[in-house]
Amino acid sequence: MAANRALQANVNIEGFDLANPPQGFVDDPFPYYDALLAEAPVLPQPDGSVMLCRHRDLDRIYRDTTLYSSDKKAAFGPKFGVGSPLFEHHTSSLVFSDPPLHTRVRRIMTSALAPRAIARMETGLIATVDHLLEDMAQRDQVDLIEDFASSIPIQIIGNLLDVPMEERGPLRDWSLAILGALEPSLSAEQLAAGQTAVAEFKAYLSDLIGRRRAQPGDLENDVLTRLIQGEGADGTLSEIELIQNCIFILNAGHETTTNLIGNGLALLQDHPDQKERLLNSPELIKPAIEEMLRFRSPNQLGNRETTAEVEIDGRIIAKGTNLHLVIGAANRDPDVFDAPEIFDISRARNRHLAFAGGPHVCVGLTLARMEGWIAIGRFLNRFPDFQILPGRIGGGRMRFRGYAKLPAVL
Repeated sequence: MAANRALQANVNIEGFDLANPPQGFVDDPFPYYDALLAEAPVLPQPDGSVMLCRHRDLDRIYRDTTLYSSDKKAAFGPKFGVGSPLFEHHTSSLVFSDPPLHTRVRRIMTSALAPRAIARMETGLIATVDHLLEDMAQRDQVDLIEDFASSIPIQIIGNLLDVPMEERGPLRDWSLAILGALEPSLSAEQLAAGQTAVAEFKAYLSDLIGRRRAQPGDLENDVLTRLIQGEGADGTLSEIELIQNCIFILNAGHETTTNLIGNGLALLQDHPDQKERLLNSPELIKPAIEEMLRFRSPNQLGNRETTAEVEIDGRIIAKGTNLHLVIGAANRDPDVFDAPEIFDISRARNRHLAFAGGPHVCVGLTLARMEGWIAIGRFLNRFPDFQILPGRIGGGRMRFRGYAKLPAVL
């Protein structure tokens, strides 16, 4: 099936190079994913790294922290420059770390995002969404990204760290620049923008942390105060680890949730039969969100590094090899999903890998899901006849899939 879809799309994966992808891949990678799954699910790259596309390979690697490391110092040194702002950030934050740092930070975040804590956020989330819906209702035309999708996680994560409302303006641009630097290849402009964003974000957080130390917040609701009080010589967080993981929380919680909401609304526009099903059966909102996560995963690529020589699909892969985990392909694997090319909001046993897996499974997955349920569910209830207009602009990135602009009438 995957091979047939690839042939129909007339794509060629011979010599496929993720650092220099074929024209059109960034806009529509899915025919290439189908071809890779069918023809080359384990594909060495010109730079010595290896692409992996099968669900079973990614699932196993996510669960194995002995043979596969999340630490990226070796890969990020040449890419960002050892000691640079981007290098410091991406080698200190939760997603690119191994124990003991990963264990220390994740323990604090998990306690702050426990079910009871997330339940307390629901009322504020509904109020935020309803305020945005009311504001959009007054306009002839809106941008579903700028006016809706991107505004929700900034407020929710800003509340989580208790960032003053009047200081949240730069957060999205910093986030986009820092996460944009994770693309497989970078222009000089993208690299410079990422370095500047980390430096500015770090300076801002140093000041915010100083203020919070002087006036601690409520430990029940303020993750920043929890992180601060977890510092010290007992093996918790250093000053650099504290700052960089605050950046990580704001970035990760913002970008992926923005993409989930924007991608979800676009998918409903593009699949009117599924939109009609959801309107008629609003109880399908939870499986619908899971299918949006599978079909257009906000995060399309992950990475691991081998800590020893391994064998995958009969191919020997050397110790220290960078692995590209192609989440977007694994979520279309026909060995796991029936008719994976079909967008089906009632899909059962949806074992997608949008939140990764194993010990590094996304710590905020429950919050992200709740944001999706509430944002898309309430939007559709308020504006069932919305129409996305010509002029969509994609995010232009391989790792994070979403839209930069989604013009619409409501």
